Amino acid sequence: MERPKLEVADIFRRYGGDYREKRGASMSTAQRRVMSAIEVCRTAALGGQIEQCDQCGHRRICYRSCRNRHCPKCQSLARAEWIQHRQAELLDCEYFHVVFTVPEEIAAIAYQNKEVVYGILFRATAETLRTIAADPKHLGAEIGFFAVLHSWGSNLLHHPHLHCVVPGGGLSPDGKSWISCRPGFFLPVRVLSRLFRRLFLEYLQHAFDAGKLHFFTTLEKLRDGREFARYLAPVRKAKWVVYAKRPFAGPQQVLDYVGRYTHRVAISNNRLLDIEAGQVRFQWKDYRDKGQQKAMTLSAEEFIRRFLLHALPDGFQRIRYYGLLGNRYRQQKLARCRELLGMAPPVEVPPPEDYRDQHEELTGSSLRECPVCHRGRMIMVETLTPHRSPAIRNTS
Repeated sequence: MERPKLEVADIFRRYGGDYREKRGASMSTAQRRVMSAIEVCRTAALGGQIEQCDQCGHRRICYRSCRNRHCPKCQSLARAEWIQHRQAELLDCEYFHVVFTVPEEIAAIAYQNKEVVYGILFRATAETLRTIAADPKHLGAEIGFFAVLHSWGSNLLHHPHLHCVVPGGGLSPDGKSWISCRPGFFLPVRVLSRLFRRLFLEYLQHAFDAGKLHFFTTLEKLRDGREFARYLAPVRKAKWVVYAKRPFAGPQQVLDYVGRYTHRVAISNNRLLDIEAGQVRFQWKDYRDKGQQKAMTLSAEEFIRRFLLHALPDGFQRIRYYGLLGNRYRQQKLARCRELLGMAPPVEVPPPEDYRDQHEELTGSSLRECPVCHRGRMIMVETLTPHRSPAIRNTS
């Protein structure tokens, strides 16, 4: 795959110093770490190795990657590994993609309280899906699913929402049968939306009462309980957005499609169009105009600000598994589902020991083949030590 001509790292390297001078006091530790990691990714700062072709003598420098989960250049292998691990969990049934979104008023609170409110988003979403699915009026089954947090819209503004991928059925309460949903229909989104709104606001109020929410600048007045209640009054009556996309064509399409969601960052390098005179132009999709592809121009400062809106707290899990896919009973539950669906047990293949073999197996791209003569193999001939030792934690 051809490397993008422009990268988020280029923007950070050119304009990151000015950004830190102007906004450094308001940057979180996580934001600083993300910015530093992307700036030095695959540069001499992290060290690497020199490889040479054993046939034509071509040499190349391979610098190490930062492996930060926010870095646009470090997701392909992580994505491929995730897809490989999920392959064995696919069931022979319909799959549905359900999205849960919070109103703008909640998004504002979430930005100042990411760990708490994002956690509430996961909890309310999971309880909503499991409760409605377990109701005999709807499905009457124990379901399993995974949820992926995205905090951005195509324009890079803060827009927290969860993408949930759910098999179209589940185990009966006694575990003796598989209950399928109606073809092409999972659960009623209006029912999901109302329960989601109620649960989310209950958990948010509990967090406020426990002193777990903090408010600054324009939201500072919400520290007062009456102001907090007044602020939430409109969203208690508003319709919260829960929507189900068209069911997937088959189980394999699930991973091909969702793999693009699980390890996506706020913006990929491929969307960057131009960096010039302190301005960044990039491609975005305007969903209010029938999903038209458009170009947006932002100052470099504003682009960096928007990108860093989506830096997650250290250690925060943005992919979570529930019900049949919950870590504790996943193997037993999935084995029972396969038995009831008449599926053969998955064949486990141990991963290659060498990371280069693993990379080729997962991505189809060889790190060993010479890119010039395509006959020789690239052999390491020299190790490059880092020019410095940046304190970058692996948050992938």
